[in-house]
Amino acid sequence: MFFTISETDKSSKARAGILKTDHGDIQTPIFMPVGTVGTVKSVHQRELKDDIKAQIILGNTYHLYLRPGTEILHKAGGLHKFINWDSPILTDSGGYQVFSLSQTRKIQEDGVKFKSHIDGSYHFFSPEKSMEIQRYIGGDIFMAFDECTPYPCDYSYAKNSLEITHKWLKRCVKWCDENPELYGYKQHLFPIVQGSTYGDLRKQSAEFISSINADGNAIGGLSVGEPEEEMYRITDIVTDILPKNKPRYLMGVGTPWNILESISLGIDMMDCVMPTRNARNGMLFTWNGVINIKNKKWQDDFSPLDEDGTAFVDKEYSKAYLRHLFAANEFLGKQIASIHNLAFYLDLVTVARKHILEGNFNSWKISTIPKLRTRL
Repeated sequence: MFFTISETDKSSKARAGILKTDHGDIQTPIFMPVGTVGTVKSVHQRELKDDIKAQIILGNTYHLYLRPGTEILHKAGGLHKFINWDSPILTDSGGYQVFSLSQTRKIQEDGVKFKSHIDGSYHFFSPEKSMEIQRYIGGDIFMAFDECTPYPCDYSYAKNSLEITHKWLKRCVKWCDENPELYGYKQHLFPIVQGSTYGDLRKQSAEFISSINADGNAIGGLSVGEPEEEMYRITDIVTDILPKNKPRYLMGVGTPWNILESISLGIDMMDCVMPTRNARNGMLFTWNGVINIKNKKWQDDFSPLDEDGTAFVDKEYSKAYLRHLFAANEFLGKQIASIHNLAFYLDLVTVARKHILEGNFNSWKISTIPKLRTRL
């Protein structure tokens, strides 16, 4: 069994489960740090494992295809060996990055022609090409090729995009059926539900995705600028339809409070660049609220970075010291902040799982979110 549910919350759709892969088990709900080009920015793999407690990380198909390229990854024996990471990896399809290049790409029935952001060279991604690249990368979980619609998006465009995504999914499944894994372990394909913020399209897509009977399913096209309430509304609609015995992955989400709300709606897996991107700009997430470490108020605060933190940086460095590093533009400051934020995100989902197992998740979530949103 790829996924088993250990406990469900009585007052929400939250559930605690175990997702089994050939590179190890993952306790859900889980947050997945984003390692775009084979690295979670400014963080060593040892820190990811020992201090942050990451159970699974992401690789980005578009970026890894361009650099270092599939030939190098294949020679290395896949991304796990290339970066020396022996735990699970999830790869996206490259679709989001390709479609974000709105000025330099052209969508066709067969796939997408796009221009590299590195050297301006032209490339073509089809569903089959995306699958092939992800085979070479060798993620334990890999995503079907889809079109991520922008927000706002008119109904006719969203509907047409949905139809293309579903056609491409059939081609992804066919390619996977005809092409075995490369590195001797199982790769699990996840289709992606699309449909923008239109409830009827999301229902149609969720029903089609469910009929594929894949090992797990993802929800894409959210957290792209729409109001939080819209994201929660659509997620709620989709999780009512997707199979309950399969893991559900909400792509690109989000803030700590987004994560807890999504868990309450039945989401098992989430990822986002926010903890590292915001860390590099001096924003720290904590159980007591959000800190802008660049603010003058922290310049003579010699207390630990985070008394409740789980990473070594939280006890070894003070707020005043971290503020000094940012003021001096020392890269160590960005590293410390990144480790702190990622460790906090992993602690957040670990504690959420504990409350699901204890049967009081929803009441805990309601009392916790206002603290998380506080600006300190």
